[in-house]
Amino acid sequence: MNAQISDQDIQKIIQSVLQNVESVLNSDAKAAQAPVKMKPASHTGQIASTVSQGENGVFARMEDAIEAGYSAQLAYMRQFELKGRERIISSIRQAAVNEKEQLARLVYEETGLGNVEDKISKHELAALQTPGTEILKTEAFSGDDGLTIVEEAPFGLIGAVTPVTNPTETIINNSIGMLAAGNAVVFNVHPSSKKSCAYAIILINKAIKAAGGPENLVTMVANPSLETMQTLIDSPKVRMLVGTGGPGLVKTLLKSGKKAVGAGAGNPPVIVDNTADLEHAAQSIITGASFDNNLLCIAEKEVFVLDSAADGLIFHMLNNGACMLDQHQLERVMEFALEANEKQESRGCSLDNKREYHVSKKWVGRSADQFMKELGIIPDSTVKLLICEVDFDHPFVQLEQMMPVLPIVRVNTLEEAIDFAVKAEHGNRHTAIMHSKNVDHLTQFAKAIETTIFVKNASSLAGVGFGGEGFTTMTIAGPTGEGITSAKTFTRQRRCVLAEGGFRIIG
Repeated sequence: MNAQISDQDIQKIIQSVLQNVESVLNSDAKAAQAPVKMKPASHTGQIASTVSQGENGVFARMEDAIEAGYSAQLAYMRQFELKGRERIISSIRQAAVNEKEQLARLVYEETGLGNVEDKISKHELAALQTPGTEILKTEAFSGDDGLTIVEEAPFGLIGAVTPVTNPTETIINNSIGMLAAGNAVVFNVHPSSKKSCAYAIILINKAIKAAGGPENLVTMVANPSLETMQTLIDSPKVRMLVGTGGPGLVKTLLKSGKKAVGAGAGNPPVIVDNTADLEHAAQSIITGASFDNNLLCIAEKEVFVLDSAADGLIFHMLNNGACMLDQHQLERVMEFALEANEKQESRGCSLDNKREYHVSKKWVGRSADQFMKELGIIPDSTVKLLICEVDFDHPFVQLEQMMPVLPIVRVNTLEEAIDFAVKAEHGNRHTAIMHSKNVDHLTQFAKAIETTIFVKNASSLAGVGFGGEGFTTMTIAGPTGEGITSAKTFTRQRRCVLAEGGFRIIG
């Protein structure tokens, strides 16, 4: 039997299907509760109690953390659609903002890296600028043969490894993105930040419960190690792996055979040409290179400046919180902040075992004041950054040192600056910055460097939405190609096809 259907009828069918697919109503009315403000609790006592009872996401065994996360994700997908997910994420955001000072202090006290003031800003950035469900878009194709919907579906349970440089910030950022996509996540955090990370996990799980969500959507093992990480990698219940750290970590995850998102190292170069606003360039470079004592992988690590602009740039840097090291002071800094690579090992953020030096862990993330004290200089609280003039081959140019010591290299031409910058970046394709008013110069460098983030005439922080447009991330996946990660990164495409289904259009 043939049925005649008008164009208006067809449109009604399409609209009906789309409404069903994108339905975001949750029948559980109690979950409409507003996010609640958490009171800071005893750090060590709360974590010990939680681990012993296996509550709030922190477990003594990785196997238990995985099992709890796996069960939570199944319940999450059965009970929560987009509005439910967004309500949970809003609760997490509020809880993280409410406790940003506490989180910052805990991380600083445990790791000794960076400074509390900038860590507060990082936590706020991760909480408020990480995209939620709004970034997930459903595609629809309609035609004579029916209707096709392409949905952003979850992977399931994600295993995530986090760094010591941005530990709790990465947990907040990853958790929001992964939960927005419909996943649950198990963390294997850096051992040197396990207490502050456990506090963050407890905070997140309480926020989830306050919004009516299931227990243990976000979990971790209390005492992380290489063995617990391998357990995470090998578990068949973990469908996806996400690692934020050095190239060794990324290489390990890629060997798993699972879908892996890897955020690797960076050694971001800055080029300043003779058309740049030198005072603005100096201020921007100091802001980015000194932020949290240069811990961020996007931070300015070395500067290549045209000789005709170098004196002006240095003048303005000295007027805006930088202190110039003389040759003797530079040699002293090298003596205590670098270690000779006598055993020809690859360490830290490089797989190159031929490098002459490694950065001393003792000095990573230390303040300019601490360097000045070690040099016998009366520290000046207004000094944010130490700068030094060096040649291209200097270790501070070639290493991702993560210290508030910024090397400056004079060059004769733009071509020389670009050549040096590409070599110093070591093919990480992470981040690069340029200060110039010449569009051709900016384009030339951008094409040559091919980084995931390229910042023009601003601090490197603008590249992750801090003083620049766009959302933020703490997981910049250059090695595996996903780039600036978000909820969309943690989804798999699922195509749902509604064929003609027996209808036959006449006319």
